[in-house]
Amino acid sequence: MSSATPELIHAHRPRLSGLAIWNMCVGFFGIQIGFGLQNANTSRIFQTLGAEVDALAILWIAAPLTGLLVQPIIGHFSDRTWTRFGRRRPYFMVGAILTTLALIAMPNSPSLWFAAAMLWIMDASINITMEPFRAFVGDNLPEEQRTAGYAMQSFFIGAGAVFASVLPWLLSNVFGVVSTAEAGVVPLSVKIAFYVGAIGLFAAVLWTVLSTREYSPEQIAAFERARLGGAAPVDDVAEPPAKSVRGWLGAGLGCAVAGLLGFVLIGALDLEKELLILAGFVAGFGLLMIAVGMMQRRGMTNAATEILNDIFRMPATMRGLAVVQFFSWFALFAMWIYATAAVTSVHYGTTDTTSAAYAEGADWVGVLMGVYNGVAALAAFALPVVAKRIGRKATHAVMLLLGAVGLFGVFAIRDPGLLWLPMIGVGFAWASIVSMPYAILSAAVPDRKMGVYMGVFNIFIVVPQLLAATVLGLILRSLFDGQAIWALVLGAVSFVLAAISALLVREHRA
Repeated sequence: MSSATPELIHAHRPRLSGLAIWNMCVGFFGIQIGFGLQNANTSRIFQTLGAEVDALAILWIAAPLTGLLVQPIIGHFSDRTWTRFGRRRPYFMVGAILTTLALIAMPNSPSLWFAAAMLWIMDASINITMEPFRAFVGDNLPEEQRTAGYAMQSFFIGAGAVFASVLPWLLSNVFGVVSTAEAGVVPLSVKIAFYVGAIGLFAAVLWTVLSTREYSPEQIAAFERARLGGAAPVDDVAEPPAKSVRGWLGAGLGCAVAGLLGFVLIGALDLEKELLILAGFVAGFGLLMIAVGMMQRRGMTNAATEILNDIFRMPATMRGLAVVQFFSWFALFAMWIYATAAVTSVHYGTTDTTSAAYAEGADWVGVLMGVYNGVAALAAFALPVVAKRIGRKATHAVMLLLGAVGLFGVFAIRDPGLLWLPMIGVGFAWASIVSMPYAILSAAVPDRKMGVYMGVFNIFIVVPQLLAATVLGLILRSLFDGQAIWALVLGAVSFVLAAISALLVREHRA
């Protein structure tokens, strides 16, 4: 893409070449290396450092909470950023540097709580980099190319995750690096995998930063003026008035009281401590709404008031997609948390993290993660073709149903050597989850707020993760005798609900 200058203002975004789209998305290869290492190895590191299976979900809670806070804020400020280095790219670089350092530190954690802290730092850093990448495609591509653009991101997500997921297995089985260690010590194969991943992440993000340009604020404004002057439905482009002071205070008080009541009931009924986090989230959101109401009463305008108002006046398309995201990511989070524990206990018959069988099973889970991500990378090229034929909503619903079949297949199959088969279905679902909702959303939100709405959209990823982290352990202990494999069955059911919800989304038509 040519350098953006005020002299080159077009009424509509020009189509970009395949190479330009490729360069825009290469950075996602690096981002997903970080996510892939985190998803495939964090539970293993936690168990190695002494965590019990039913405590894994609560240790993962730092990741979604970080994204909940970071992404809307980064989106809000990146919408308002313009430097000689661009609008989104400065955030790419800062996040990449911080993530690289966290990847080096994570496998060297001296204690369980240090590892949990590193997970928090790593996830915050990845979110700083990732959030502007979602808006980057919406900024730079015309509507008719956005499905292809997000599908290209999906390809790099899959490719990066394959690279990250199979690294420990390759190091131990091909290069002979030791994959076992004494109790409380992370194996050398995992450590080296994190070091290699850190280098790969930084290099990929740097590629995108150096090989792309961005449109200027004047160009973005021109694109939006053209969009607002078109035939799009008014309710999809015009913003409703800000929520009233009374509305903020009433809603905030209701949430705060509900959260505090939750604290009391959890203590009085001696319920699981994980539920305290969920109650705290509700109470905290209520207090935030009260604070916004007070600031709005005084005529104050800042990031908090603007972001909260944007949340409550999101387009109808975004509200429908929120339901789809909720069920999709609940399923994914169930898989990421419990896949290692499920496969090692059911298919390899061990929960001893120091045993050779556990190491073999955990490494095989890494390969399985690589399989579904590899399938996703290939499926990404088919998504725009399928979407052109049956529509984006129907395409997404079909892919989610394949994911449901995949997760249930892990439960039904007992031969570990055949577990790669159900991962094919999960791969199709993953390719669609990380591309199709964003393609649908980008057509329904104002151009000037692409960043903040992509960040707010992350809330509907975080909330199901928060719910999974607080209640999955309780459900498994209460109903399934602590057997991790049942978390994958619950994930399959959640994928089915997501598919049904996808068909009900009111899609914006340009």
